[in-house]
Amino acid sequence: MMPLLRADLHVHTCHSKITGTMRFLGSRDCYSQPADVYRVAKARGMDLVAFTDHDSIDGALELLNDRPDGRDVDVIVGEEVSCRFPDADIEVHLAVYGMTESLHRDLQPLRSNVFDVAARLRDAGVVFALNHLLHFYRGQIPLERYLRILDEVPALEARNGAMLPGQNRLIERLAQQMPAIASSTGRFGVVGGSDAHTLRRVGTTWTSAPGRTPEEFLAGIRQGEARVGGAHGSASTISGDTYGVIAAYIAALAGFGPRDLTGWRRAACCGFAAASLPFQFMPAVIAAKTKMRERRAVASLAAHLEELDRVPAAEMQTIGPS
Repeated sequence: MMPLLRADLHVHTCHSKITGTMRFLGSRDCYSQPADVYRVAKARGMDLVAFTDHDSIDGALELLNDRPDGRDVDVIVGEEVSCRFPDADIEVHLAVYGMTESLHRDLQPLRSNVFDVAARLRDAGVVFALNHLLHFYRGQIPLERYLRILDEVPALEARNGAMLPGQNRLIERLAQQMPAIASSTGRFGVVGGSDAHTLRRVGTTWTSAPGRTPEEFLAGIRQGEARVGGAHGSASTISGDTYGVIAAYIAALAGFGPRDLTGWRRAACCGFAAASLPFQFMPAVIAAKTKMRERRAVASLAAHLEELDRVPAAEMQTIGPS
């Protein structure tokens, strides 16, 4: 019997570059160094360490390049690929595990259409998952139409350490209840991860699956043998990460971190940071509003699943999510 390995499959480093919030500030989404992420993950009991930066594999490559022998026996090179729904203003994030430099390059021109990205990933034979299903859904299109993305993915992120318990449990129920059309096993694999943008939550949410190597671990996910565990999220979770990133950004402006900005732009951003100090309650307010929207999205999906519960089992195999 193979041992169970544990990994936090949603972690960011300083290679998750410019945040989409107030882009003119030039702040990164995360300032954690890859070596520090690795150290904290191992200290918190992770057998394998995955890196899933936004549209980059440089964090994992930096860590591997710094190893004397370049060995990757406990490292999973991952990436959180930012895509778009082709006919609606919805962003979609796919977590890809076992990413290579050539596959990363192949995906870049496809990212405007999540269905094209998913098709390329299936062709490549890599394990990938749809992250935080409801995070970007705001009712832009009917829910049934949005959920057709489920036809394209073999796995779902069933526990995200920044998402509410209600969403995580609902996604786990969805993975168990609905047939995975795109999966060779006919059922969704599940993954879990902290979605940590600071070191404080690395390794607090995880995936466990049988295996002795990263390859066997990922095969366990593909075969539906993985389980998720650890912390859920809340408004305070989001606020904590946000304030952590803000503190790291200000430290970088002061010279204690990456020098992303120089000259007049650095001076202007220092001035903005100082002027915004009286308004630093706003991230907490925004986090609370974000979680209110998340609760509404969860209620909508729960109602949709209740409708499916009333469909006879024989029809469930043909109805699909579309």
